Amino acid sequence: MSRKICVVITARPSYSRVRSVLSAIQSQDDLQLQLVVAASALLDRYGATDRTIEDEGFVINRRVFMILEGENLVTSAKSTGLGVVELATAFDDLQPDAIVSIADRFETMATAVAASYLHVPLVHIQGGEVTGSIDEKVRHAVTKLADIHFVASEPAAARIIKMGEEPETVHVTGCPSIDVAKRAIEESPTLDIFERYQGVGPRLDVSGGYLLVMQHPVTTEYAQSRHNIEETLHAVYGLGLPALWFWPNVDAGSDGTSRGIRAFRELHAPSNMHFFKSLPPDDFIRLLNGADCIIGNSSVGIRESSWLGVPSINIGGRQAGRDRGPNTTDVGYDREAIRGAIEAARAAERPKSDPLYGDGASGERIAALLAKVPLKTEKRLTY
Repeated sequence: MSRKICVVITARPSYSRVRSVLSAIQSQDDLQLQLVVAASALLDRYGATDRTIEDEGFVINRRVFMILEGENLVTSAKSTGLGVVELATAFDDLQPDAIVSIADRFETMATAVAASYLHVPLVHIQGGEVTGSIDEKVRHAVTKLADIHFVASEPAAARIIKMGEEPETVHVTGCPSIDVAKRAIEESPTLDIFERYQGVGPRLDVSGGYLLVMQHPVTTEYAQSRHNIEETLHAVYGLGLPALWFWPNVDAGSDGTSRGIRAFRELHAPSNMHFFKSLPPDDFIRLLNGADCIIGNSSVGIRESSWLGVPSINIGGRQAGRDRGPNTTDVGYDREAIRGAIEAARAAERPKSDPLYGDGASGERIAALLAKVPLKTEKRLTY
């Protein structure tokens, strides 16, 4: 009998991080894919990731609406609680043999709690990493709730074992988002991003190079989110270089970040910026691969950019402590420091590709392990 593997996708990044796993599960005769799409992945203002998922050939078994308006600390906590309620119902209906959750967002916590109390084995992808903000607390909490761990690197595996998890439950698979990057640049068709995805702002001439910007709010600094994004806006605007800018995620402080972008756009009418909600993973990677550098605080600047060899200007503490390659330059929320780091990155030789987060075959490894690893919820921990 085939194992029913339920994968939960809750946001734009979580789909790109797990897409190769979905394909690999579908190709396994002894696995049956169940797909639950929830939270901001269902919302149009965050790019309606569910439509991309279906357009790419996957069947969504359940949609779970769980996001409360406000993008502040209270709504994040309440959305987590609502997620536990709604996801528990979805899991009870689907009766999976295992549930797969990704990374470190509040929706991941809701998935982990619901799975644990239903006594369904929980598989966690991308545990054991170190970052700033509340994400690290969530990630390590999910590790303690998880039964099987698929990690991106040897340092991440070592941290999980030090936390008391049984070594036989920890598997170094690499990061599935590298699979997406490898496939995207191998295929690499010609892309007219303005024609295909519209967005807001002038059509830019990117033939001579361009910047890519993706900056999210930091939940522990949510009250400063508008100021933080304004520093980046002024730095990029002042350079005058073509910049492709992507909308922030749904975390606490997102309203401040969004308002800062809208107000700046109305006040300055920047002729060098074009704004997008979201792109499908392959096209985003192609765009990233062609950029002079990526600016902001997304993990894509640490993971995929490191593998691609794209310079990354990492702003603030959202990625503090994360294992990184030589492509990353860290700066604070200061427009002059940001501008200087961009100029230095553009003047320097492009960094070499770094295999820290994998080799592009993680999805196949994960699917093969899901077909054979023992599925149990009883944990024997040694400290």
